[in-house]
Amino acid sequence: MHLLITGGCGFVGSRIAKWFLANGPASSGNASSGSFTPALQITLVDNLMRPGSQTNCAPLECLGAEVILGDLRHRDFVESLPACDWVIDCAANPSVLAGLGSSALCAPPSTPSQATQSPSQTLVDHNLGGTIHLLEYCKRHRAGMVLLSSSRVYSIRELSGIPHQIKNSVLEFDWDRIESENLIPGLSRQGIDERFSVEPPLSLYGATKLASEWLAKEYSSAFDFPLWINRCGILAGSGQFGKADQGIITYWMHRFLYRHPLRMLGFQGSGAQVRDCLHPEDLARLIHRQISASQGLQTQHPAQNHPSFRSKPITVNVSGGIESAFSLQELHEWCLRRWGSDRFGAACELQRIDQPRPYDAPWIVLDSNKARQTWDWEPLRDRLSIWEEIAEHAEENPNWLQISGGID
Repeated sequence: MHLLITGGCGFVGSRIAKWFLANGPASSGNASSGSFTPALQITLVDNLMRPGSQTNCAPLECLGAEVILGDLRHRDFVESLPACDWVIDCAANPSVLAGLGSSALCAPPSTPSQATQSPSQTLVDHNLGGTIHLLEYCKRHRAGMVLLSSSRVYSIRELSGIPHQIKNSVLEFDWDRIESENLIPGLSRQGIDERFSVEPPLSLYGATKLASEWLAKEYSSAFDFPLWINRCGILAGSGQFGKADQGIITYWMHRFLYRHPLRMLGFQGSGAQVRDCLHPEDLARLIHRQISASQGLQTQHPAQNHPSFRSKPITVNVSGGIESAFSLQELHEWCLRRWGSDRFGAACELQRIDQPRPYDAPWIVLDSNKARQTWDWEPLRDRLSIWEEIAEHAEENPNWLQISGGID
């Protein structure tokens, strides 16, 4: 089996690649049996636009992966890629603030037209244009696709409108009323499920991911190749490239440990906003099951109408769920317990600013019950084990934020 992983030198792509290299390819047998076929080839594609991604190239090559540097925005480049059985699309500019005015996280322009693009045009080219080229690639080679999407496809208006109070830096909800009156369809104390509104505004980033989902479904249906779409919440683990707008757990821990200033924005400066988290190895386990269930179907006509597909939802939420949920204040208090003593130096400056940030929301926790039931899958890594892994990496890599762009 040949896997093509885009964004393969980024945090998520590289961790998925390492998981498959360690565990072997998906088999055409029982997805839960753990059986593997002997041959696996992995090709990783990346433009290295994200600071820190260059550090993953050599280790991945040493493990046996092929690394190809290039830009998915270029159709000719994508057409030149070797044929594969499956594309795992991890490539994106993943910031909810992307396209609003800063072009810091962009690949260097390689054509005159790209040099004059606005940040919003660049974002759309990366996240949607690249997906279109990959879909044409899947059509041409009859390759399956696993598309990594985002919790940010859900409506920011509905997310912001979840009724709540903040008391002592803790969000409080009247879940009994919310659930009994069905105030917001798709919302329960277990999280946001796939029925939740995707009505704009979402953010430019969220809109490109939702558009990618719709196009992928149309291509899969029209050109008969298997497709799975995984909407992910926060993915976190050691080696993540921490910035304030993406990779927040890594960013917060490293800055706290090395006494760089921190800010809690919005929500009365309380840090009460809540997110979930998932380790990318748990995501890789799910992808393995999805590919295993689909192996061999590319040669059947029409594959997408095969009973194995009709009985399974294409799009699922993938997260650690409510068990993994945490507030920024909880993360800060955990850092205080681990690194708060004077032996680590004077306490870092913490500003609490009641100033909303664009597209922020009080509570984004995905209900992944559909993925758990469909694929007999559940996360193995809990929140605290993920935090411990990141903390150990922070202690061993004091310059990580300088490498990965998390220092202003």
